[in-house]
Amino acid sequence: VQLQASGGGLVQAGGSLRLSCVASEHTSSYVMGWFRQGPGKEREFVAAISWRGGITNYAESVKGRFTISRDNAKNAVYLQMNSLKPEDTAVYYCAADRFLARVSATSRDYDYWGQGTQVTVSS
Repeated sequence: VQLQASGGGLVQAGGSLRLSCVASEHTSSYVMGWFRQGPGKEREFVAAISWRGGITNYAESVKGRFTISRDNAKNAVYLQMNSLKPEDTAVYYCAADRFLARVSATSRDYDYWGQGTQVTVSS
């Protein structure tokens, strides 16, 4: 499975962005997630969603501001990011795994990764 992330950009603090990730094949049975890596930081979990979309998991730092969703008919997962802060600046990666039984926050649980899209939030 190849994942293509898009939608990053430069935005002022308080603004919004919507990231998209499209898979090269059907991923309706996959758990999908978003991770990010800021400058000088390790990759960290942002959000994940179950294969039907009924279960989501968020990092504490983004709860109430970010929303993950998916459209299985389009093999896509989205990350709506509102009330962005400078500390949200990072490269955002989408990830997928077919065999996860839970919406994991652990990066090593995911087998497939997109190339990343840069999000920069100015103060």
